[in-house]
Amino acid sequence: ARRFTSLLVAGALASAGAFSLVSNRSSFVLRQPVCSRTAGCASRTVPTASLNVGQHKVARGERTQLDAATGFTFPSLDSLLGTPKKMATKKLCVVTGASSGLGKATVKALADNDDYFVVCAVRDPEKMKRVAEELELRPTSYKIMELDLANLQSVRSFAKALKAFASNRSIDSLICNAAVYQPAKDVPNWTDDGFEMQLGVNHLGHFLLVSLLMDTIKKAKDPRVVIVGSITGNSNSIGGGLVLPRADLGQLQGLEKGGVKPVSMVDGKPFNGAKAYKDSKVLNMMTVNELHKRYHESTGITFSSMYPGCIAETALFREKRQWFRTIFPLFMKYVTGGYVGEKEAGERLAMCVTEDRTRKSGVYWSWNGDAKQVGVLKDGIVVGAGGSGGDIFENEQSEMVKDAKRAEKMFELSSQVTGAVWPKA
Repeated sequence: ARRFTSLLVAGALASAGAFSLVSNRSSFVLRQPVCSRTAGCASRTVPTASLNVGQHKVARGERTQLDAATGFTFPSLDSLLGTPKKMATKKLCVVTGASSGLGKATVKALADNDDYFVVCAVRDPEKMKRVAEELELRPTSYKIMELDLANLQSVRSFAKALKAFASNRSIDSLICNAAVYQPAKDVPNWTDDGFEMQLGVNHLGHFLLVSLLMDTIKKAKDPRVVIVGSITGNSNSIGGGLVLPRADLGQLQGLEKGGVKPVSMVDGKPFNGAKAYKDSKVLNMMTVNELHKRYHESTGITFSSMYPGCIAETALFREKRQWFRTIFPLFMKYVTGGYVGEKEAGERLAMCVTEDRTRKSGVYWSWNGDAKQVGVLKDGIVVGAGGSGGDIFENEQSEMVKDAKRAEKMFELSSQVTGAVWPKA
């Protein structure tokens, strides 16, 4: 099909007199016709542009030459054939926060898998273009789409654009990975809709996104939704229970008041940046539990959360002071053993949508790894804090995360403040 389209476009240009067509067995060349000054043709020379039929590519510089010579923008073959054909036989996975840290590593792991096509949902598409080049992603393995989780209208627009892009097929999996971590803030930052930034991006933006995409996701043969959790929100762990401040949703008084400025905390108390992040991770894991309870049986979607280990050098810590960014990775590597590199963490998150053993719904996945001091103490052994190596297992959640009554209230309040509409359970 690509060969035919290439020949068709080249033939049209040649027939229009803009170029002559010279062909050999593997490629064809478009040349500007030779003409004299008396015939009225310009004397300038335009470099030859070659379209390699075997490679199915037009080099960027060559396309620019065609643009200059013809006076119109020469379309890429991908745009002529329609981007969705790239992934017609692949599973489509959406990854939020795909341009850095864990999301970036997860995109790489999925894009290198011939069975997957990745939609990179990012706030800054230009940055993602540079990342794609850095990772050497194949053009037929991904698409970049704009999504700003700090703006609920952007979430709605993204969902609409994604459905149009993936028309007549399902979205196989959604990985809600994007997160904001602002522990050093004395005063809150606010989303465009007036929510505290960590609450708005980490929880509410993803909450609305799942509601908008669920009807499409459920059409897949093996539909999955994964929301990244954190040990810091799991108060039964050493890392989440002993490191202050602890996560505490209270009775969701802040959400009851609408959750918007000047309300900055879910429990309605004064702002604390580190606690706001931990609270958002509790909400993420609680959301997965509630989605599983309400919709797994009727939709077949596997809902799960996971903690990949401590990626101590990720951009998530960019707002921490320099001394912390220097010491923390060493501490996690050599003292707690909870450190895991971005590449391995990305492979772990990708595993949650690609492997049969992660098909169980309502699970909080963790890894045994080499962690010594920050996981869950079970039978005298610390488990679940990540660490390099080890194997995946179903981790235990804190009593707050498992609080069914509070989870139901959270779900209803989150639906109210975001305008999320769900199927009847």
